[in-house]
Amino acid sequence: MGVGRRMKKQGPPPPLDESRIPSLKKRKALDTEDSTQVKKRRPSGNTPRTVLPGKLANGFANSGLKHGTKGNFLNGSAKQADKRSQQATSYRGARKQASPGESSDDDAADLLGGGGSSDNDSLGASDDEDIDLGTGGLQDDFLESGSSVYDSDQGNGRAMFSEDEGDSDAEEKLTAANIEGLSRRLDATQEDEAAEAQLELEEAALQTNIDGDRPKILQDAEDDEEGATAASRLAPDLQLLRTRITDTVRVLDDFAKLSEDGRSRADYTAQLLKDICAYYGYSPFLASKLLDLFPPREAFAFFEANESPRPLTIRTNTLKTHRRELAQSLINRGVTLEPVGKWSKVGLQIFESQVPLGATPEYLAGHYMLQAASSFFPVMALAPQPDERILDMAAAPGGKTTYISALMKNTGCVFANDANKARAKALIGNIHRLGAKNTIVCSHDAREFPKVIGGFDRVLLDAPCSGTGVIAKDPSVKTNKTERDFMLLPHLQKQLLLAAIDSVDHASKTGGYIVYSTCSVTVEENEQVVQYALRKRPNVKLVETGLAFGVEGFVNYMGKTFDRDMKMTRRYYPHKYNVDGFFVSKLRKMGPSPAGAGAGVGAQRVGNGIVGEGTVDVEVEDEDEEGEEGFGGWDEDEDEAYIEKGRRRRMKKKGIDPKAKKAGGKMDETS
Repeated sequence: MGVGRRMKKQGPPPPLDESRIPSLKKRKALDTEDSTQVKKRRPSGNTPRTVLPGKLANGFANSGLKHGTKGNFLNGSAKQADKRSQQATSYRGARKQASPGESSDDDAADLLGGGGSSDNDSLGASDDEDIDLGTGGLQDDFLESGSSVYDSDQGNGRAMFSEDEGDSDAEEKLTAANIEGLSRRLDATQEDEAAEAQLELEEAALQTNIDGDRPKILQDAEDDEEGATAASRLAPDLQLLRTRITDTVRVLDDFAKLSEDGRSRADYTAQLLKDICAYYGYSPFLASKLLDLFPPREAFAFFEANESPRPLTIRTNTLKTHRRELAQSLINRGVTLEPVGKWSKVGLQIFESQVPLGATPEYLAGHYMLQAASSFFPVMALAPQPDERILDMAAAPGGKTTYISALMKNTGCVFANDANKARAKALIGNIHRLGAKNTIVCSHDAREFPKVIGGFDRVLLDAPCSGTGVIAKDPSVKTNKTERDFMLLPHLQKQLLLAAIDSVDHASKTGGYIVYSTCSVTVEENEQVVQYALRKRPNVKLVETGLAFGVEGFVNYMGKTFDRDMKMTRRYYPHKYNVDGFFVSKLRKMGPSPAGAGAGVGAQRVGNGIVGEGTVDVEVEDEDEEGEEGFGGWDEDEDEAYIEKGRRRRMKKKGIDPKAKKAGGKMDETS
């Protein structure tokens, strides 16, 4: 006699399978009446006990068919026995193969329902004898009919009931073992569907905005006052400001479709100006002046470009090396670089450097100069030729001067002037370091140059300006420029340009050119200054700059009309070419200046000759209002000494030595 079941170690209960509960309840309702009759046929000594779900009649955990059955069902076929064997092998742990001759599905249903089925009345006493409930044969393997669940392990095999055989195989079976995993999968699926739905909604909303949704940007007068009062006490919401700026720009681009009813274009422009001042930190005056230069979308790009620095560039000094050799030397030192563009043969753009570029042996040896790409343009437009006499009226710190010397191959003569003696020290240092041997450094008020020395073949005037093109380098420009600055600076620039024109020899065989440039983008410092020079000096005209790219200058601006040749000038913007804002114009002197034209511009000085350190009487700008003959006339008090010196020394066409002033003064005293 073998060991009884109670002596064997009981395993953990198998997982519950609740996927067939509806089918079980349906079958249970049909077999209720038959179940009652079968109970009456049970032996009196084996009255079934109530079994809790998942428990055995003897109180131990249900182990399913882990230990198999002791007897065989009657009327079982070999095919049904194989089916039962396959179901038994799906349980965990060591399982025994089921004996052949197991009962059919109807017999199992009879036991599960608590009695025999009416469909099979042929079961007799032999059935009751084989299914010995008192000894715990199949009593441990099936639940009582009153239970709401059944052994879940049997659900892992094939369908036990005919109505379940048609169910889809892909249907998930909810069991205690995989319920947590299925729940996670279901949650993940729901999250994916929600994300896709949200994405579709956002795309639909974006498409709606593109198609003509009218954003609410402007507030009512009362709400605007309350909002301004509250905003004055809080820090600005930068994200909200940027969103409102982009919405305003979009409305202004398509004002007819996207504007609100009853709102004018000026309302949106005023709101855009206000938001730009708050977001980027500009003064209202300067922001308004810059905003007038561009369409709204391009203005937004300009303001955005000023927030990021321009690329670092260097200029190869061709007096000492070639660009290829310099590039190879810097690459060997861990510098990442590439040519600045096809438009320049000497520029290199630096992306990354392992060493300070201002302290390399190549820099100290004068092989290159740290110079912005936009500073190449004036020298390229000037196009100096060998053996010419060139004047750089505002030369410090020497980048353009040494570039001119390199293009001239150290021939001819370059006069490098700067009114600030402190800046002239840096100019001298760079000239020596780069090996420019054809350069003369001087420090004069540039407006006196027609009298100090003249007769130049070409003159470069990179005039002092407001710096609105280099805001990325000097953010203080955003707030420290006022309306008075834009009155004084253009006045000084006009005087300098007239002096530059008068310093050029119109009879030069190779030259006679003047290049006027600024690092500003305002019209007051560029086109208006050139227009003034064209009006005051009819012996000059605008010519092509020879630059490969650039935006044409304004011919019409804010109701003002300029010379039609103003389109030959070139403008450079940071958002278009990724260089500092710049203006370049080129003029050619066709004939001599009118009598007395070379003295009037130097009559009044700005402080000590240094820009921004003196005051200017703005009313002196238009000399023709005084009714003087020619282009402003002579200032006798200022120019008498120079005229007398020139007459006594038989001043030649190319000027005099400044040291001769004292000698001339002594001669006057003795005479």
